[in-house]
Amino acid sequence: MQTRMPTMKTCKTLLEELARAPRPFRAEKLAFAGVGGRDVYNISAPFEDDGEWVIAGRVEERDSEQSEVYFFVEREGTWVPREGAPVFALQDPFISRVHGHLVFGGVETFPHPVLHGKLYWRTVFYRGKTMNELMHFFTGPDGMKDIRLVELRDGSVGVFTRPQGEKGGRGKIGFTRVGSLDELTVKAIQDAPLIHGQFTDEEWGGVNEAHLLANGLVGVLGHIACFDQERNRHYYPMVFAFNPDTGEASEMELIATRSHFLDGPAKRPDLADVVFSGGLVRKGDGTADFYAGTSDAEAQKLTIVDPFMKYERQG
Repeated sequence: MQTRMPTMKTCKTLLEELARAPRPFRAEKLAFAGVGGRDVYNISAPFEDDGEWVIAGRVEERDSEQSEVYFFVEREGTWVPREGAPVFALQDPFISRVHGHLVFGGVETFPHPVLHGKLYWRTVFYRGKTMNELMHFFTGPDGMKDIRLVELRDGSVGVFTRPQGEKGGRGKIGFTRVGSLDELTVKAIQDAPLIHGQFTDEEWGGVNEAHLLANGLVGVLGHIACFDQERNRHYYPMVFAFNPDTGEASEMELIATRSHFLDGPAKRPDLADVVFSGGLVRKGDGTADFYAGTSDAEAQKLTIVDPFMKYERQG
């Protein structure tokens, strides 16, 4: 773990570094059924609930962003909606476990309070001992996506934030900690200091999933993104290690690009080069399965070298 300020790296620099790194081992598309032919993308990693592996996925028509989140279970190689599971009117689901609770969240859209005909968004959180017991417990600030929670080694709750605008520009990562889920407040999130040295003002990023490592560091799975000259979006999955006690972060590194996944359709031409980091399952053999949405149209799994193993070895 570096103790100095990380060197700010652009998408271009990170891509050059990735070209020299070991290639991912294997890509696989996930097959979904039971949702009326709609697309399933921007999935979570599988998580265990009542003894069964479950994936949360964003479900919508190709030409719409009216999204629902379904919970899927695997049946003979195909992921189908779990019988009796709740369905949420949200985008981009995520899962964590904090103080014995399953914590589920996603992005809620609603009419913009000022700009007529436009949508605004916020992150909402639910918790329960199991999926069928999920109850709403917190709504984040209006206009903020990519809020993620992680239980830290001392029992407190680490909170990664993603302000935009005056504080965060196009989007930068912040961090704070609270004593428990009940102490989570909009003010605590808005006041969270930024992690400096990560994004230029022309690019942006956020946290998608946070893993507590064996040495107390946090392994962060996130994304860094940019526009090209034609205003096409480019989203790349990245990782870094974070020390919650000192606020120090390692340098970011990419773990894949869209070209490492199998070819497939895109929701729109400007989204063809988008990889949405869903989650990472560390397998204990030096590899990890990386679950992601591709081109806002499909869900895939990529087997890679475990990107957090080297940070875990440090102390």
